[in-house]
Amino acid sequence: MKLVYAIVHDEDSERATRKLNEKKFSVTKLSSTGGFLKRGNTTLMIGTEDEKVPEVIEIVKEECAKRQQIEVQAPYMGSGAPVSNYSFVPITVEAGGATIFVINVEEFHKV
Repeated sequence: MKLVYAIVHDEDSERATRKLNEKKFSVTKLSSTGGFLKRGNTTLMIGTEDEKVPEVIEIVKEECAKRQQIEVQAPYMGSGAPVSNYSFVPITVEAGGATIFVINVEEFHKV
């Protein structure tokens, strides 16, 4: 038995969870934060048999594809200067995708 941790973008978590549930995988969702933009992520925990791990990974890949998106970064305000003196510059960042960990499960109990 394996435990799959998939850290996904919040925007992708519902779609990935729905697809995993359709394929009869149970999913536990945890809120998490991280990455360059410090945006919200969701950590999906999926317990499954060893032979089904590739299917779980494929579903996560399909539902959480990487994409380019435009973000507007607010200027650093540590100087105390008024915001009107600064311009907000849009930057292109990569969003989506997933970080996946697969862990061996020694025992599993549902009580």
